[in-house]
Amino acid sequence: MSPRLAHPRHPHPRRPHPRRPHPRGRSRLTALAAAALAAVLVTGCSSAVDELSAAADEPQQGGTLRIGTTSDIVPANTFTNSSETGDVLVGAVYDTLVDYPLDSVEPAPNLATDWEFNDDGTELTLQLRDDVTFHSGRPFTSKDVEFSIKTWADPLWTVQLQRTAAAVTGFDTSDEHAITLSFEHPVSNIFDLLDMVPIIDSESIDQLRAGTAWIGTGPFTFDSWQPGSTLSLEANEDYWGGAPLLDGVDVSIIPDPQAQVAQLRAGQLDLVTGASGRDIESLGNDERFDVTEWVGAETQVYVGANVQNEALSDVRLRQAIAFALDRDRIVEDVYRGAGVPSSLPWPEYSPAYDAEAAATYDYDLEQAKALVEEVTEETGQVPTLPLTYPAEQTDFGAIAQIVQADLGEIGIKVQLDPVEQAESIKRLIGGEFEGLWLLYHSYAQYNPSTLTVSAYPFNADKNTSGYLDAQYQKDAEAAWKQKPGEVSDEQYDALNQDLLDGAFLLEIAILHPQTVTSTNVGGLDQSKRNELRLTETYLAE
Repeated sequence: MSPRLAHPRHPHPRRPHPRRPHPRGRSRLTALAAAALAAVLVTGCSSAVDELSAAADEPQQGGTLRIGTTSDIVPANTFTNSSETGDVLVGAVYDTLVDYPLDSVEPAPNLATDWEFNDDGTELTLQLRDDVTFHSGRPFTSKDVEFSIKTWADPLWTVQLQRTAAAVTGFDTSDEHAITLSFEHPVSNIFDLLDMVPIIDSESIDQLRAGTAWIGTGPFTFDSWQPGSTLSLEANEDYWGGAPLLDGVDVSIIPDPQAQVAQLRAGQLDLVTGASGRDIESLGNDERFDVTEWVGAETQVYVGANVQNEALSDVRLRQAIAFALDRDRIVEDVYRGAGVPSSLPWPEYSPAYDAEAAATYDYDLEQAKALVEEVTEETGQVPTLPLTYPAEQTDFGAIAQIVQADLGEIGIKVQLDPVEQAESIKRLIGGEFEGLWLLYHSYAQYNPSTLTVSAYPFNADKNTSGYLDAQYQKDAEAAWKQKPGEVSDEQYDALNQDLLDGAFLLEIAILHPQTVTSTNVGGLDQSKRNELRLTETYLAE
């Protein structure tokens, strides 16, 4: 078991009842809308605003949405949520069984129309739509659900909910339009799995592995992919949910975020995903563009630590690093205020959220220096640590320099190690970082067990840090083996304490993903799993 925190802590107060986040929305009115609103306020008439809104939001048919992304598809990593282009592809081409709204973890129908547990939570029966076909024309049936979940459980795909998928031990597919899933024990995050697993076509799985075709049941069909260059999708006119308004989607893979922004400004792109915090702030002040912040699809930026590294094997040094991180500066300088500094990953509406615990490692240089001195007095060495991060993303470079300076203040030397995004993901999945690393993670917006038993950086049984702790494993299992919605506050408190005591992942901030579009883009939406929803998206003239 890991040692407890090196400083005394007071018991946590009970957390407030989780509140629903603010609804998403564009960050500002367009200049035209703002002018109309001002006129209405002066005259006291509301009809002009209503007419303007109706005209501005009138869906239009046709056109191709042009998207700029930073990272390319790696076919073997199609389902790992590790590529912006891959996320566009999966979100557009595939459907899932259930669909979480952005502001909760209450599943809504999608390919599954209804569901029911048995009394002890070891069986879940789902009723399936009977009017769905794959892009090949083949009907969707319960066998496809079985294939998709078994594919997700296959170690070949190294997906982040593999352990949860493997917890499904039985499949009754005797009815083409219903399936009963069986488990050896209740699974508290089973609906997270059903929200994330795309329904995969068994007949084209070899083409998927080769990167020559992706066939799903979603609103867009795969057209072509030029590695390192472009991805092209076409509208699925036969989509069960109704044909998309767009004719298609063209993705340009542009590793340089500033080049993305330049092409957006020049009218060569309609939407960019890789803009830096400073560029997003600048674009948000330009009447030609809209910035949308997606509350409910949070990501987290963090410093990871390989505890197999000799210096980082001492929890006191990891805690020192946690205290030395100037989270407020990173949020303000790099993300321009679009984030919340935190020592834990949970957004406010999560059942595991605890305000006091989230402030455990607030910036405290004196505490950090004292811990480093303790360690160096025993070892006689001043540690030097590599800090690895994706070179393509401007924000990571800026954060790396701040972290380097922060740790220099407490006597820890940091060597910056920028690598390509694909290399970062390879090291994340394989646990191959030498010392410290900077990355984003997600899934804290789901049920907390999805992090602690399924995510690469957090999985209590096998994680990127090489951190194994008997108490953490026990607490993660206890919270996981419950029916959805039945995990207790005490079990979440235990998980929080384990994460803070282990200090193997040092959270910096909780961030709301932001997309930047030209003002002619309407009807944009986003899933809780950070995939763009483009079925209702349109291009205004």
